[in-house]
Amino acid sequence: MAKVLIATEKPFSRVAVDGIKAVTDAAGYELALLEKYTEKAQLLAAVADADALIIRSDKVDNEVFDAAKQLKIVVRAGAGYDNIDLAAATAHGVVAMNTPGQNANSVAELVFGLLVYGVRNFFNGSSGTELLGKRLGILAFGNVGRNVARVAKGFGMKVVAYDAYCPKEAIEAAGVEAAASQEELFDTCDIVSLHIPATPETRESINYNLVNRLKKGGILVNTARKEVIDEEGLLKLLQERADLKYLTDIKPDRAAEFESVAEGRYFATPKKMGAQTAEANVNAGIAAAKQIVDFLEHGITKFQVNK
Repeated sequence: MAKVLIATEKPFSRVAVDGIKAVTDAAGYELALLEKYTEKAQLLAAVADADALIIRSDKVDNEVFDAAKQLKIVVRAGAGYDNIDLAAATAHGVVAMNTPGQNANSVAELVFGLLVYGVRNFFNGSSGTELLGKRLGILAFGNVGRNVARVAKGFGMKVVAYDAYCPKEAIEAAGVEAAASQEELFDTCDIVSLHIPATPETRESINYNLVNRLKKGGILVNTARKEVIDEEGLLKLLQERADLKYLTDIKPDRAAEFESVAEGRYFATPKKMGAQTAEANVNAGIAAAKQIVDFLEHGITKFQVNK
């Protein structure tokens, strides 16, 4: 009997766990649960006899793989997977997967929660602006980007997107204008929403020079990853340009400086909120369980992210 371990420092909802259990029970698997663990040693002990592992933002590195002698697959319940050491997974013969699209609507709705809050001056009673007619630039046109475009159209916004890995024709087929480059995206839009992963190419790529291309009164929204922001450059720019706003659900390392430099123009949620809805929680957890069953029973690797 295969053993599936859910290891979540930040637990799934009870409904999500019940949904995962229904999937694993139907497959005849054992399900184990490690929640709210406080020490890595607890995780290392729990994975020792696991065949499959479901995580959220938990870090799975070489030490974890060394301890997990029977592990065949690890699934990150969510889109981002930079918390998994992919090279270590490959070296240990473990398939790593994510669950793309399961929290896409949740993130997209958060973008507009942040935007409405931002354009209305954080509800401080002063006169703000509207989103109707504004040009929204979407940097990366994956599952989240497509959902952002869908919601933006409902606000009556003009939607533009750039994705180095998505053909212009595919963007235009979704009824969205395609920018030729990320520089053009920043040049021509009132608002830019980031949906790029944290990779060696994208780390600190959202820098002083790029963001400075935004129009007067521009807004940068980041619900992607903290690592893509060049904090020093963005802080310098916000200090020089009192017309810009920065809205994010990933608190910067230098959050206190952002609050000081851009008071009334900067907002960060207390913690990462993109997937923090009941629906996204359940969807991602159940998707992870189904992908494990598909892999163990049929060798399906559709969502594999390592080689």
